[in-house]
Amino acid sequence: MASANSLPRSLARASDAGVAALVLGTVLGLVAFVTNPVPDPSFPWATLPPSLRVPYTQPRIEHWPVSYTLSIWLWVAGLPFAILAAHRRLSSRVSLRRSTWLVGLPAGLMVAFTTYCRFFWPKLHPPTWNAPSYTLVCWGYCSSYVPLWNNLAYAVATLGVLAYLGRRFGVRHAPALQGVFGVLSLPLGLPALYDALSAD
Repeated sequence: MASANSLPRSLARASDAGVAALVLGTVLGLVAFVTNPVPDPSFPWATLPPSLRVPYTQPRIEHWPVSYTLSIWLWVAGLPFAILAAHRRLSSRVSLRRSTWLVGLPAGLMVAFTTYCRFFWPKLHPPTWNAPSYTLVCWGYCSSYVPLWNNLAYAVATLGVLAYLGRRFGVRHAPALQGVFGVLSLPLGLPALYDALSAD
């Protein structure tokens, strides 16, 4: 009998690949610091002294060096799978409900990312299609800076929080609500969508 934290074999493999994507993304991000004086113009203070850089400057995709761009998008793609991997590997040792791992964590992250992008992220101009975003609706804001998209992102994140609370307290239609949240918050909402589809 499968345990509560088990995943289908293909999804388990994908979750391991998600962890690998985070590691590879981190390495590629660090490479940009070795090649470019200012990898991310949003944070001009984040730089290495010239003595630690190689005499080569990467080309940029919009605002960011190539390896930094790849790094960011690997993090975007890998994070939902890494959440699944964390649930699979750690839930037997960390006493959290399945709904906390798969619904509460993505919803909480979406609230945090949406708040950061709206109020704290030093925005670069002009906006660009290449703006990193953990959900499709967040991409609407990060690639345009139109506040309506950020408001929609908050609405979707609120659905996630309500779905989590519904699962926590046994509300009958909570799995359907979390399925809606999962779809509207893709790719970050993948764990919530998986949990909704596999709910009893």
